[in-house]
Amino acid sequence: MRYQKASLTIAEQIQRLQNRGLNIPDTERAAHYLGNISYYRLRAYTYPFQDNKDPNHPFIQEVSFDEILNLYVFDRQLRLLLFNALEKIEIAFRTQIIYRYALEYGAFWHLETDLYNNSRFFAQHIASLEKEIDRSKETFIKHYKATYTEPDTPPAWMALEVSSMGLLSKIYFNLRKDKGPKDEITRYFGLKDTDTLENWLHCFSLLRNLCAHHSRVWNRRMTKMRIPHKTLNPFIENKNIRPYKVYTYITAINFILNIISPGHHFKANLLSIMENCPLAQEKEMGFPLNWKEERFWKG
Repeated sequence: MRYQKASLTIAEQIQRLQNRGLNIPDTERAAHYLGNISYYRLRAYTYPFQDNKDPNHPFIQEVSFDEILNLYVFDRQLRLLLFNALEKIEIAFRTQIIYRYALEYGAFWHLETDLYNNSRFFAQHIASLEKEIDRSKETFIKHYKATYTEPDTPPAWMALEVSSMGLLSKIYFNLRKDKGPKDEITRYFGLKDTDTLENWLHCFSLLRNLCAHHSRVWNRRMTKMRIPHKTLNPFIENKNIRPYKVYTYITAINFILNIISPGHHFKANLLSIMENCPLAQEKEMGFPLNWKEERFWKG
């Protein structure tokens, strides 16, 4: 079927939203925001309140343009909070994997095929790493290429410093458990099994990409995150939560920050943001009832 929907003026966009049942008392104000936040981007925030099986997408509950806008702003604040926290986690993990493997296997450990489980994945990951190195404008990469001829790939503390978080998590996943300090890194981050850390890093990288591309996160169904039943550091007591919702990701982020950044403000800022969660969306985010009563969030 060919897509044949026509483009709409902002005035027509407002009229369509009103026809569908969205309360817009101030059309000039709505026009201002639609001129800076696209109609299609806001559609992600009106979607949960509409009958999307009906081709006319009527609103199925009383909701106003301002409430939708507040939800958009709330999601943006949450996204910025998560992005800032994920930066700290990414840097800490990057540091640990480079440091511990380099001490044990030398500067070019990342090129040692016998450290990896799957040789095909290893070749793919190194090829991707080479592309990221070639794209890099970092002074230390330029200096290495201008000064040294072997190996072509810079040492781990240079090469992996310019890799994406997603690629770094793939490289870590492919590292063998029976060789090297993989278990030491897992325990450093307060966990007891490497499978959980591998999963968390994959999930963190996906969430980071959502945040970096300004995508909604508040009610998104994401990749399932492992919920550990035993940890070396305090974790949530109520583990009867949905592993694909943002609350589970938030608990994992706070858990890691408690280790790598004592005295962080993530928890306080989260509690402040959640005080203004609009349209009773805590449940859609996966937050259980009385979640604030847990010691994990109180301490």
